[in-house]
Amino acid sequence: MRKSNLLYLLPALAILSCSKDEITPNTEEQLVETKELSANVEVAYPEDFGLISDVYFAGKKITVEEIDGDYIYEGDIIFSNDMITSKSVKLVYEKGEVPSPQKSVGRTSKRWPDNTVYYSIDSNLPDKNRATEAIQHWQANTSLKFVERTSQSNYIYFTSGSGCSSYVGMIGGRQNITLASGCSTGNTIHEIGHAVGLWHEQSRVDRDKHIKINYSNIQSGREHNFKTYAENGSDGDEFTSNLDFGSIMLYSSYSFSNNGQPTIVKVDGSTYNVQRNALSAGDKTGISSMYPAGNTGGGTTEPVAPTYTNGEYYVISGLTVLRNNNSWWYYSRTYSMWREVELRSNNRWYYVR
Repeated sequence: MRKSNLLYLLPALAILSCSKDEITPNTEEQLVETKELSANVEVAYPEDFGLISDVYFAGKKITVEEIDGDYIYEGDIIFSNDMITSKSVKLVYEKGEVPSPQKSVGRTSKRWPDNTVYYSIDSNLPDKNRATEAIQHWQANTSLKFVERTSQSNYIYFTSGSGCSSYVGMIGGRQNITLASGCSTGNTIHEIGHAVGLWHEQSRVDRDKHIKINYSNIQSGREHNFKTYAENGSDGDEFTSNLDFGSIMLYSSYSFSNNGQPTIVKVDGSTYNVQRNALSAGDKTGISSMYPAGNTGGGTTEPVAPTYTNGEYYVISGLTVLRNNNSWWYYSRTYSMWREVELRSNNRWYYVR
């Protein structure tokens, strides 16, 4: 479980296709096994291939696939056009410097205040129980509360789509979790994981100690989905000491296979089973760190600020920052060094010194 809340707040790091990956098994036995293991993999657009490009999000260059106006990261993580830029833009300013007008570099991606997630369910969504049962599971196993939206501006919207997908963390405004007819309750639990700030388990920085990627078996053009967070410009700690093979945020051994052969195996070469039944112990550990029990408003009118942990990365107001000694730090490629930064009332980041 990733500790660098990069995609939520990177916004701080699953692709859900509900098993519609295209495969070409060689035998009937392999067909059964492949379907069994790939059925839990989420993908936003399981039937489509888009234009692959490098874009910038929160000061980091990432590889995405553009399909139908969406920018897809790792299969089921969605970025909208106003969250990314085609070129690197200035995100941190010197003291006294006046920011110049430029395209938005991404809405704030962060945790949900007061451990409270507001949501609404599209009246046309088939089998609404998938959403309500997934919500019940999250509430029963974490300190998060899910409250049906009335007039709140920031909320999750469960709606139909071509596959299963979500944004990462609270991005501001309405953010869709799309559920195709084949997306199960377990797939929905996975997508809610993204929406509250979790990334994919197999992309953790230390994953090569536990798994191997068979790039020759990956669909052409989809190799970028298997990068680690370090390869995408972010390192950092993890919530757990080892890769969690039980995590609901883990790809299957056959994700994006082009030939029915495994794309991910354990270091000993064997495949593994993924599950989409429940949050694992490691998942719960990560969420507990991100959303500590008692971190709620307790009935007050002012929202309670999130608790930030030293040693973790966050994406806040369009910038990937590191929490260190209770201060914010940014690695400036211009200066090739870490510099302390602060977020001012104009929602811009500035160097402290």
